[in-house]
Amino acid sequence: MREQLIPFNEKMEKTISVLSNDYASIRAGRANPGVLDRVNVEYYGAITPINQVAAISVSEARILVIQPWDRSALKAIEKAINASDVGIPPQNDGTCIRLVFPPLTEERRKELCKQVAKHGEEAKINIRNIRRDANEFIKKQQKDKLITEDDQKDIEKEIQKLTDDFVAKIEKLAEAKEQEIMEI
Repeated sequence: MREQLIPFNEKMEKTISVLSNDYASIRAGRANPGVLDRVNVEYYGAITPINQVAAISVSEARILVIQPWDRSALKAIEKAINASDVGIPPQNDGTCIRLVFPPLTEERRKELCKQVAKHGEEAKINIRNIRRDANEFIKKQQKDKLITEDDQKDIEKEIQKLTDDFVAKIEKLAEAKEQEIMEI
C-alpha cells in the first residue's frame, strides 16, 4: 500500500472497529457483556463505565452477572442499567445484579436484523466518504504536480480495491450478526 493511502486505510479500519462495537451492543437473545459497554455509572460523583466498577460475567447462556467491587455501588449500577437502553430489568440480590435475557420473539429478531442492516449501511457510507476524500486528496496531489497522471490512476484503482475490501468486511460482519440474531 502506498504511503498516501495509510491514513485513509486507518480511517476505514476505525469504521470497522466502530461497527464491531455497535454490533456487540446489540443483544442477540443470549447473555453478552458487550450490551453493557455503553452503560455508565455515577460512582462517587464521577461518571464511570460499568466495567470499571464491577466484574461482568456470563453465568448461564441467558444470565449476565454483575459483581461490583464495592457493594455500595449496587444501587448506582442498578439505576444506570434501568436508565440505559439495555431493555432488561436488573435483579438486585444485595451482593450482585443479574440480568436475565428473555428469549427473543420473531418480531424482535426482525427488528434487530433491520438495526444490524442500518448500522452496516451507515458504515458503508462512511467507507465511501473516506474513498471520496482519498480520491480528492490524490487529485489535488496530481494537480500540484506531486504525482503523475499515471500514478493518480493507479492510486485511484488501489483506493477502489481498498474500498471494496472494507465493504466486503462490513457485509460479512452484518451477515454473521444477523445469523446470530436469527439463531434460536
